[in-house]
Amino acid sequence: MLKLKYKVKFLALVAALPAALIVASPVLNSERSVASLNQFRNWGLENTVGNSHIHAVDAWKLEEGSRDVVVAVVDTGLDANHPDIKANLWHEKGTNNYGYDFVAGKPNPIDDHSHGTHVAGILGAALNAKAGISGVAHKVSIMAVKYYSEKNTGAENLRNSIKALNWAIDHGAHIINYSGGGPEFSGEEYAALKRARDKGILLVAAAGNERQNSDLPENYYYPCAYRLENIICVAAINIHNDMLPSSNWGKVRVDVAAPGENILSTVPGAKYSYMSGTSQATAFVTGEAALLLSKNSKLRPDQIRDIIRANVDPLPSLKDKVFSGGKVNAYAALASLDRAGRAAQTVVSLKPEPRLEALSKTSSQSGRRIMNKASASKKSKHAVAAKHKKASSSAKKES
Repeated sequence: MLKLKYKVKFLALVAALPAALIVASPVLNSERSVASLNQFRNWGLENTVGNSHIHAVDAWKLEEGSRDVVVAVVDTGLDANHPDIKANLWHEKGTNNYGYDFVAGKPNPIDDHSHGTHVAGILGAALNAKAGISGVAHKVSIMAVKYYSEKNTGAENLRNSIKALNWAIDHGAHIINYSGGGPEFSGEEYAALKRARDKGILLVAAAGNERQNSDLPENYYYPCAYRLENIICVAAINIHNDMLPSSNWGKVRVDVAAPGENILSTVPGAKYSYMSGTSQATAFVTGEAALLLSKNSKLRPDQIRDIIRANVDPLPSLKDKVFSGGKVNAYAALASLDRAGRAAQTVVSLKPEPRLEALSKTSSQSGRRIMNKASASKKSKHAVAAKHKKASSSAKKES
């Protein structure tokens, strides 16, 4: 268990500081109670402003994650040597491979963008006694599968994303974190995600940063718009429980919201940085899903999704904006398993699959992008300009 006797005082101090002053200088101390202070510089885990966090500290009293749960980060690659990531790397049996790079066509995807490493840190950075941050599920196994390159066309990125999804499915992923998306239906992508469903794999997807109502047919955003029961779609909120202006929404096609503004996490080079967007929000929900599966390995993807949706903190700002009407609460979701004894008592109604005629659409091969640009254009072929603030130089030296 975590030693948290300094938590309340620390959080009160942090809440009073401007965000720019909360820097990522890792704590170098053997005392877990002192090191734990640094973990909460990610306000989405725990904070004192408007109850906007996911209740991670209370959740960790029930579950901290399991190495048996494999989370695939389908993204821009991963810094496998980052001190907060290295301990939680998944490895292919009999090899040192921690994933695959469909851009370069070889194992072990290097992150030349930062986005993938940032997302991985939010959902699964290891909690250690000397330095760094903590992920939501800080004892899971992280698999990295790279599909995105700024040098590729949207068509190339989409083709690679489909390959990446299938690779993760075939190599033992239990949960897939996917921040990419676009306005085009893809029969190949839909088929891959149905195959994931049939194998019991959950996909946690970003709602997108297009500032639009994704329930409108002209604004459908995939993969969220496929409406398969193994997909949970995530919007983003800020520390004041308001939806980010850039976040997509939709009472039917977007399930929940999670913290997504100025989130501190890992970036390549043993560094830390702040980023914003539905990608960051998605990683929080992936971490929550990993905690649930760690606690009960028999949960189906639809049960995990519905447990998360049924155990949110309702917010006026999210009423009629997301299916659940609220922000995720990891503690409440885990506690519901203890109360119910079985997941079937906590589920809510499933969303139906798309009508069959949707499958006859021509598969489009454009518009695949990473959800990290606050004002990405729907017409852009790929928009990934990272909106982030680097942490202090001291973090670079000490980590």
